[in-house]
Amino acid sequence: MTRKTTHVTPNGNDGWKVIQGGAERATKVFDTKQDAIDYGRDLSRNVNSEFIIHGKDGQIQRADSHGGDPCPPRDKK
Repeated sequence: MTRKTTHVTPNGNDGWKVIQGGAERATKVFDTKQDAIDYGRDLSRNVNSEFIIHGKDGQIQRADSHGGDPCPPRDKK
């Protein structure tokens, strides 16, 4: 099973973008990180993907599962 992901990443020096894993272009671009997170979280829930938030340096700050976890907890089968 291929893991579906939705990412919030910096968009150069100005703003933030939401991008689906494997995509070449951003789904949407935002001025603030919080706006990108809000949109990305909803999108991730709708497509049942892993939601990954990156910092300004590109490092992963947080990840949440919205149904796309390839290794779900045993009690969630």
